[in-house]
Amino acid sequence: MASDNGAFTGKEEYMLEIKEYRRVGSLEEAWTLNQKKSNRVIGGMLWLKQSRARINTAIDLSGLGLDQIEEHADCFRIGCMVTLRQLETSEALNRYACDAIRDAVRWIVGVQFRNLATIGGSIFGRYGFSDVLTVFMAMGAEAELYRGGRVPLWTFVNRTPDRDILSHIRLPREEGSFAYLSVRNTKTDLPVLNTAAAVSGEGLLRRLVVGARPQKAMPVPFPAEQSLALSEENIRALAALAGEMVPTGDNMRGSAAYRSHLVQVLGRRVMKQALLRGAVSGAVPGAVRGVVPGAVRGAVQGAVSGAVSGAVPGAERKDGAGC
Repeated sequence: MASDNGAFTGKEEYMLEIKEYRRVGSLEEAWTLNQKKSNRVIGGMLWLKQSRARINTAIDLSGLGLDQIEEHADCFRIGCMVTLRQLETSEALNRYACDAIRDAVRWIVGVQFRNLATIGGSIFGRYGFSDVLTVFMAMGAEAELYRGGRVPLWTFVNRTPDRDILSHIRLPREEGSFAYLSVRNTKTDLPVLNTAAAVSGEGLLRRLVVGARPQKAMPVPFPAEQSLALSEENIRALAALAGEMVPTGDNMRGSAAYRSHLVQVLGRRVMKQALLRGAVSGAVPGAVRGVVPGAVRGAVQGAVSGAVSGAVPGAERKDGAGC
């Protein structure tokens, strides 16, 4: 950084400083080191390196085998060092998720970025713009902490951050289907708004989550008396309720009013898409007759692209999928 007279001072205003680096041999060692506030667990460091943080000891978990996606009969267990690219390319995970996870991460910057960014950093950071947080919250994921055990993701992201170690994300297997949608001003920009839905095997809405409001993702708290059966009429009613119940705000990417409109539009679309994908996979048999036009059903059976998968910005479609 240059001083007023133009001389170089040797100091950068936005430079990350790390005094010591430690590649730990166990989670216990990582937890012990992390109890000191000046120490920090590091992941891909893609956001951390842009900060002015002064870290005494950088704690690296890369030697602990936490970069694996484990498939079990009752769940997927995803290590905190699994990259977004691994999430994107995992066939088993995306087969179960009806490609919702792939849709959520595919537009995050570029492949080079996704090869470095980790799920642990994305979840622990509790970022308001996070695509990862939105889709995993909709799928009922749990945060697995070294000392704190398993905690529902919604509970984890809303409690005061502590010094525990996030070791895994656990994704319980549920019967049904999932979908994710977002609106972006450009393909690889941060989302203006994102949504994800989970639908049961009986065609009932399990969860509708809205993120990038621009605050962090939240499930829509529908009233207990509200029917969650996904008929055409009820999908519209649920989306309208979501637009009223989800708080939104302004930032450089959009106004609160625009985002509230998007909550309704994307809410309708993502519930329909979850139903369609469930029908295609057999997870929600016969659930979509009369809900959406046959042309749209055929589009989902093929390669879902454009605004249906969140790739193209804008709130209206010309192929029959507009709500």
